[in-house]
Amino acid sequence: MDRFLELAAFVRTVDHGSQAAAAPELGVTPAMVGRYIRGLEDRLGTRLLNRTTANQSLTEAGSAFHAQASLILDQLEDAEMAASDRQTEPHGALRVNAPMVFGVRYLATAAAAFGALYPRIRVDLSLNDRVVDLVEEGYDVAVRIGELAESSLIARRLAPCHILLCASPGYLARAGTPQRPEDLLDHNCLMYSYARSGSTWRMRRGAETVEVKPQGNLVANNGDALLAASLADAGIVRHPSFIAADALRDGRLVRVLPDWSADRLAVFAMYPSIRNLSPKVRGFVDFLAGRFGDRPPWDAGLGL
Repeated sequence: MDRFLELAAFVRTVDHGSQAAAAPELGVTPAMVGRYIRGLEDRLGTRLLNRTTANQSLTEAGSAFHAQASLILDQLEDAEMAASDRQTEPHGALRVNAPMVFGVRYLATAAAAFGALYPRIRVDLSLNDRVVDLVEEGYDVAVRIGELAESSLIARRLAPCHILLCASPGYLARAGTPQRPEDLLDHNCLMYSYARSGSTWRMRRGAETVEVKPQGNLVANNGDALLAASLADAGIVRHPSFIAADALRDGRLVRVLPDWSADRLAVFAMYPSIRNLSPKVRGFVDFLAGRFGDRPPWDAGLGL
């Protein structure tokens, strides 16, 4: 039995939710799709799908195998496209991972606009705040924000990301306004649990650099949760400008220590080096770089 068709039958069945839905794309009957999957399981010596008359679900082995099999099929598709006259027209599935808040506020609309330009692309957008393994989990592109760890991935800068100290007018009226970074030690500070700098806040003014380790009664792994807490007068927080912008523009938040600069980070697109020539990946990254750029829309009116 054709090993490529076995892989394709398994991957498309998982992607489309059933053998019947996968069959038209493969040009075979649903029964033949089932034969290919059973042949693959027999050859591997393990069950990949739990099947009932009503539904199907991946086994643990099936979940791991699906990511790798999808990558193999995508590479084959890219190779075929590179050797054909379709190479200038991106098409196929594009699997994208991004942080939750940035994904909801900015990447989802960008992905929709990209899809309108390239209707043969199907963007599969997955949002979470953990750092995923692109190769192991089968992603084509990840959008990441902050300092990058050493990696074999290719990284392209898409936009700046200013980190701003903010608080509500209500909190500052109650607790006072810090005048120097050291004053933060006397305030309730709200912390982001995934920050690469941990609990250390570094501030710069000209040649002067100060590091402090403030304390607070709330730690959260989501930027919108910290935004809600800061708007509720809970304390001082370090917000990326793409989270704080609207609240700063309408006065619900104000900047704290505006003469001091917190870490200036960046928004990056990252992708495995094995895919750096894929038209769909290259096209998507180029589109994001053009859409965001050095003066991204979230910084408008903030004077950054």
